[in-house]
Amino acid sequence: MRLFLTALLLLASFGHAQAQYQYPFQNPALPTEQRIDNILSLLTLEEKITCLGTNPTIERLGIKGTGHSEGLHGLALGGPAQWNRRKMVPTTQFPQSYGLGETWDPEVMRQVGEAEGYEARYVFQNPKYSTGNLVIRAPNADLGRDPRWGRTEECYGEDAFLTGTMAVGMIKGLQGDDPKYWQTAALMKHFLANSNEVGRERGSSNFDERLFREYYSLPFRMGVELGGSRAYMAAYNAWNGIPMMVHPVMKDVTVKEWGQNGIICTDGGALKLLFKEHKYYPDSVWAAAQAVKMGINQFLDDYKVPVTQAVQQKFLTEKDIDAVIRGDFRVMIKLGLLDPPAQNKYAAIKDGPEPWLSDKHKTLARQVTQKSIVLLKNEGNLLPLDKSKLKTIAIIGPRADQVLLDWYSGTPPYTVSALAGIKAKLGEGVTIRHEATNQDNRAVNAAQGADVAIVVVGNYPTCNAGWAMCPDVSEGKESVDRKSLTLTDEALIKQVRRVNPNTIVVLASSFPYAITWTQQNVPAIVHLSQNSQEFGNALADVLFGDYNPGGRLTQTWPSSMDQLPPMLDYNIRNGRTYQYFQGKPLYPFGFGLSYTTFQYSNFRLSSPKFNKAGEIMASVDVQNTGARLGDEVVQLYISHVGSEVARPLKELKGFRRITLKPQEKRTVQIPLRAADLRYWHEGKQQFVLEKDLVKVMVGTAANNVQFEKSLDLSKN
Repeated sequence: MRLFLTALLLLASFGHAQAQYQYPFQNPALPTEQRIDNILSLLTLEEKITCLGTNPTIERLGIKGTGHSEGLHGLALGGPAQWNRRKMVPTTQFPQSYGLGETWDPEVMRQVGEAEGYEARYVFQNPKYSTGNLVIRAPNADLGRDPRWGRTEECYGEDAFLTGTMAVGMIKGLQGDDPKYWQTAALMKHFLANSNEVGRERGSSNFDERLFREYYSLPFRMGVELGGSRAYMAAYNAWNGIPMMVHPVMKDVTVKEWGQNGIICTDGGALKLLFKEHKYYPDSVWAAAQAVKMGINQFLDDYKVPVTQAVQQKFLTEKDIDAVIRGDFRVMIKLGLLDPPAQNKYAAIKDGPEPWLSDKHKTLARQVTQKSIVLLKNEGNLLPLDKSKLKTIAIIGPRADQVLLDWYSGTPPYTVSALAGIKAKLGEGVTIRHEATNQDNRAVNAAQGADVAIVVVGNYPTCNAGWAMCPDVSEGKESVDRKSLTLTDEALIKQVRRVNPNTIVVLASSFPYAITWTQQNVPAIVHLSQNSQEFGNALADVLFGDYNPGGRLTQTWPSSMDQLPPMLDYNIRNGRTYQYFQGKPLYPFGFGLSYTTFQYSNFRLSSPKFNKAGEIMASVDVQNTGARLGDEVVQLYISHVGSEVARPLKELKGFRRITLKPQEKRTVQIPLRAADLRYWHEGKQQFVLEKDLVKVMVGTAANNVQFEKSLDLSKN
């Protein structure tokens, strides 16, 4: 009797709660799938087709949705592309993704994502702005397999494990730490193997299933399984002849294996490419139908007519549409858009001063930029500069007084150029000579007799030209791949170096350059990427020793184009990336110097066997043996000995960025996971852990191993 009465009370309570809502889907106490069932039952076919766009808002039912905003390195509601052009808003701008990768710090990525997500919520919910969106197109999980790729600036580097780890950090920051709701939804780009611009709309990236599983898809899988992303964009290109937006792996792998159950969208204008460029289908109707059947639930182009006709012509059913748009509503529910605001802590982000004007976000932008700077050369310890010993300094080059944005940038609230940052650092008492070019020998005259000459050079992220145009063939961007790795302004560097032996080159670039002459002849070189609003302040902090650089390269920098395989060769085993590169690079993967020195000792493995969690702990003692506080990036690599299949020469399997005081020693522990040692067995269609011998190595870069241990997998 007591159980019966309890059941009646629960039923009455549920009925009372349900009575508060006009429709069951509005009740946050109901299971998500039950709420979506109710939504689908209420929608007309026309409304369901509307939900195949990027914003599933249905005003008739009070369903509030959200669309997409770009956000690779800061929320983009402005910038050169004039994103959100109806109501552009300034937002905090960080270094380009390429520079974010060079921090080698997933916690930094989390903080960047958190700040960006907060600003997205703020402008979306603040009555003064009420604009923008909560689905953020970031991170880019593509891999920079070739430095000629025009969009290298958007990636975190060439290594799948590093890229996946950094992507997970960004995703966690964007989406937040609430167990029920997301701050924003992280939409990864571009699935899959989209790393050439010329011909991308009709080309095919060809490689075997092992490379798909072990390399190209790994960052996306990590983003879903470890980061919690439930949204991604399908790439323009095909893989092995099948366009990605209709490729079976979207359903068979990302949905059924990884658990991706949210948004899968096309790239802009991709629907028409299926029949006009790829010529995979004869017309838009069949193309639209197959895209939906393969899992696409958001189109970024004109899709309504072909989808409607596909239903009318029986190529597509209403149930097919129901099956995919469920994912759209799962994301909207996770964002809390269908729930009472009081239940969602992120709904309260709407009051107070603009966050992009806060000291917190300004400081974060500066700190992230500091961490992204890579010291490439420092002969004779020319750096850091002692400003008390300087009387005259020359600041030269076309990038000296510029902070350049790219196509996916927003509008920063302010910018600090290299010139402005150095001026602020020096204050009064030091004469600064500034020349952008060597017209009429001005740069040479400025450098001659100066205590130090700082030459700031690099690419122009938009090429300072229209769509698909780059007058300088060494530059690239979306729609344009690079045809040269030669730095055009190396001629300027030579002229300055000829008259001033204390020349420092600041390479502000979105990708590698083959600066062979500069490396051989200039005493000091630093690299950082474009876009940060704190570019100049962070650079000055490094040049004058207020911050010790600890960034590391995320790509192999070749000495020349001759070291690269053909651009469209996607089989990285043919000499691509540090994993298979056979030559001597200009700079290796993982490379970066410091103003202090570090010593490694006592490298050990916790056990010859993996524990129940499938891990062995690798440990090494690292000591700062210099006189300055500094950051070291400890890198863990492995190599298989006697494998039955072709394996990389070396693979990154863990890393840790640490800060050590002078003479401080610390034990750094990095887990080595058995799952990360497996290879994809195409015959068995599963990952397999071989019983081979594995060399476990710790070092400061891919080419600088300090210690190694052998791990016999036959004992596991």
